[in-house]
Amino acid sequence: MTSSTPTSPGAAPALPVDAPARTEPALPLGGLLALAMAAFITVLTEALPAGLLPRMSADLGVSESLAGQLVTLYALGTLLTAIPLTAATQGWRRRPLLIGAILGFAVVNTITAVSSSFVLTLAARFLAGVFAGLLWALVASYAARMVSERQKGRAMAIAMVGIPLALSLGIPAGTFLGAAVGWRVTFGIMSGLTLVLVGWVLARVPDFPGQSEDQRLSLARVFLMPGIRPVLFVTLAFVLSHNVLYTYIAPFLGTAGMAGDIDVVLLVFGVAALASIWGVGVLIDRWLRELVLLSTALFIGVAVVLALSSGLPAVVHVSVAVWGLAYGGVATLFQTASAKTAGEASDVAQSMVVTVWNIAIAGGGLAGGVLLDTLGTRSFPWMLVLLLVPTLLVAWRAREHGFPPVPRR
Repeated sequence: MTSSTPTSPGAAPALPVDAPARTEPALPLGGLLALAMAAFITVLTEALPAGLLPRMSADLGVSESLAGQLVTLYALGTLLTAIPLTAATQGWRRRPLLIGAILGFAVVNTITAVSSSFVLTLAARFLAGVFAGLLWALVASYAARMVSERQKGRAMAIAMVGIPLALSLGIPAGTFLGAAVGWRVTFGIMSGLTLVLVGWVLARVPDFPGQSEDQRLSLARVFLMPGIRPVLFVTLAFVLSHNVLYTYIAPFLGTAGMAGDIDVVLLVFGVAALASIWGVGVLIDRWLRELVLLSTALFIGVAVVLALSSGLPAVVHVSVAVWGLAYGGVATLFQTASAKTAGEASDVAQSMVVTVWNIAIAGGGLAGGVLLDTLGTRSFPWMLVLLLVPTLLVAWRAREHGFPPVPRR
């Protein structure tokens, strides 16, 4: 891999008349899109049971509430194993480890497709979460290692594009397919796609060595690295805020008299989030700090507007669009900040981000449920303000490490 030649602050060195200027190498799109496909399959495996819940519960002979634990077990697998498994595999070569994680999805989705036992299906879902935790820790840092320092943000943005594509296109398509041909066939198709992805990775994704014994850092040392804790706090508080509102968007809209507009509101959010990911991908290598501060400030503004508004549909739709712009690119922003802050220990740092992210998802559902039962949906925006103002302050103060400004040339 060729990296760009650094230049001094003064005048550029003279080049022979016939020598072309050095330019940034082209992004390895084939390999990065393979990583994006891995993210797509991971999100689809995680969330698809939600769309197929009635069919899966009927076929497995359990209630829908019990079938919902198929999603819970997946999240639990990721939460419990992402950090220790990533730390334990620091010395492994990267591509075999990546392929092993991807093949794990082929195995567990195949088991899910053919299993008639709810207990066996639960076990498969837990293992799927284990493979997901390892894969999430690999994808962002893998993308960063495939490019030069100045291209890391854009590379991660491309690798992360599989997430919104799975949420906005993959899950609706999978749900439709499950209704048309059955949920078991749908999981079987995902297993087939996973095998295709393995071939893609072998063809286009380079291999990298693992870390030698003397290069590896303990979890405690990575956690105590300057900048890591601010990144983890900002990730936790921002994603927690998002999930308090997103998880209970239906009752929140119902209170505003917009219960029939849920699909439109979620579409507005999804389109805005896709636009955000594109914008972040273009700007992140030069404006990471500013984008984190802007995203947090926009989310605070949305929360204040929703708290003070009377639920006018136009205000809600505009607020949701701004919310989508604020949230869409944050996975790329936080993972890029983590990777740049941790350096050679980026895999371990990414596993911490993955764990914190899943804690925030679970915490958002729990906190939102408590607020819903006690103070009602009108308390949601104020809860967001309480979480996001400290988030903005922490991100602002992390100027030296965590969210530093990018030197301008």
